[in-house]
Amino acid sequence: MQATVRGHQGLFLLMRFLSRSGMFCRSCGLATYREMSANTLWQGWWSPLSVAITPVTLLMNLGPRSRFRKLAAPVGGFGPSLDPGRSLLRRPVALLFLVPMALVVLAIPTLFVLGAFVEGAGIGQAPTLAVGDCVRNEGDWEDQDLEIVDCGSADAEYQVTRRLNTSKDECADGELLADLTYSPDRMTISCLAPAR
Repeated sequence: MQATVRGHQGLFLLMRFLSRSGMFCRSCGLATYREMSANTLWQGWWSPLSVAITPVTLLMNLGPRSRFRKLAAPVGGFGPSLDPGRSLLRRPVALLFLVPMALVVLAIPTLFVLGAFVEGAGIGQAPTLAVGDCVRNEGDWEDQDLEIVDCGSADAEYQVTRRLNTSKDECADGELLADLTYSPDRMTISCLAPAR
């Protein structure tokens, strides 16, 4: 029967699309399907887009495989047919697909641990402002990026004068409001007066 069996190789930043087309008997078709699918199972995952293309390629091969299995065993012919060999999942090469799958399984908890470490270490968190601290704003007032600096340095732009503990409290004229992320409870506003 006429069929096309496909394969895929991911090569980090590149990839290759493979195919074998022709007239196949049952044995030759199954041998070709098993060889190309086994190679795709371990070679197909190694580029970013290949992670999506490899499963599609393997699914596309299921159509020819089912048609090969419906054929009768070959008889006669001009030469011997190919030996189909072991089934796909009994081939050692095909089991190498467990390597990329293990990497994915290990990557997910590793990312969670790294995320907890980064958050626990305070990296990327807003500093907590105390009354008397001097700060410099690396952003604009819509998107504040306050950094605590030494009050005697030339980098000191503002000084925290007080916190607004009740809704009736107000900052003095000319003072700016620090974002809530810079307060210890994330609910109290700090007043910032120009340091110079």
